[in-house]
Amino acid sequence: MRKAPILLFYLAIFYICISSSCGQASHNFEDPRFVIHTVDLKQQTLKFYWKNDHGVSIKNHKNLKKHLDHKSQKLIFATNGGMYLKDGTPQGLFIENGIVKTPLDTLKKDYGNFYLEPNGVFYLTKDNKGVVCKTETFKLSKTITYATQSGPMLVIDNKIHPVFKKGSKHLHIRNGIGVLPDGNLLFAMSKDLISLYDFAEFFKNNGCKNALYLDGFVSRTYLPSKNWKQLDGNFGVIIAETKEMN
Repeated sequence: MRKAPILLFYLAIFYICISSSCGQASHNFEDPRFVIHTVDLKQQTLKFYWKNDHGVSIKNHKNLKKHLDHKSQKLIFATNGGMYLKDGTPQGLFIENGIVKTPLDTLKKDYGNFYLEPNGVFYLTKDNKGVVCKTETFKLSKTITYATQSGPMLVIDNKIHPVFKKGSKHLHIRNGIGVLPDGNLLFAMSKDLISLYDFAEFFKNNGCKNALYLDGFVSRTYLPSKNWKQLDGNFGVIIAETKEMN
């Protein structure tokens, strides 16, 4: 009979672990405020794009779709992947197929969200890992296949960027990227105007230890599986998931 209380004790512990995911945040990606897409790099193909084969800027999801059609690839998901200069050149670091196309920008105390320290880098590696880190901790490596720099960081080591204020009246459409506890990637774009604090809180509440702001009012997302097909725009870098056509 003594075994019964012990068994009940362990069953209770098991139930608590299951209910709370043993300390992990529960992942509810059905937040109606956002267009949400997750990527498992071991199962899905994600690449960064800037120019086509003729050296011309792709600029938007419509042109990217055409570019991929010629290569017998289907566009599954796309979003603008960082800020850019007036001529469409990526602002800060851009790496494509392991080649540095634009260098890391380490300027400090300049104007705009990009320079709201700390800013950061989102990159992919040859062993199918996605990483978001602060610019100051980024290290160039031959294992990096794609990278884009942007700013500010939204979540830093599980904490919301210290400059952001809850209740802020600075509202814009915003898109960003976070890394989930299981290593998968969480992309989100707000459907309506939102503050940086509330946007960062979405990533933090879903377990992203680090998350990066990609851009603001110019942001667009193409995700036909959720009936969201924004094909217009004029960007620098585009982050896209593709698959081979049958």
